[in-house]
Amino acid sequence: MRTHGTSRLLGALVAVSLAIGATYANAQTPGGMPNDASAHNQPITTSQSRARSDSQLVRDVRRAFTRTTGLNSASIHVQARHGVVTLTGSVPQRSQIQRAGNAARSVRGVRSVQNRLTVRTRHGSGH
Repeated sequence: MRTHGTSRLLGALVAVSLAIGATYANAQTPGGMPNDASAHNQPITTSQSRARSDSQLVRDVRRAFTRTTGLNSASIHVQARHGVVTLTGSVPQRSQIQRAGNAARSVRGVRSVQNRLTVRTRHGSGH
């Protein structure tokens, strides 16, 4: 009788340890347990990043300009409305128009870019 009771106890311990292991494994993977505390530390999803304010987008686009080599952004004006960024103003070289557009598109939360930049002529700059 003791042997039968011991094997039942061992079987129960194995079942409990498997259940604990499965729960731990789910908690370690993204999207594991829905009420798990680690779910609150997940990265911001794309839909949440679109909720960023227009002023945050303008600030971050300007920061992206400063990190872009070969871009003179002194005469670029940035506006944002619901994730749509509009670039107006002028740059000294044609290649900088594309650089500015690419930098703006790289900012998290920017849905699209309306690039209305022009090339500043040497005689017509006036500044």
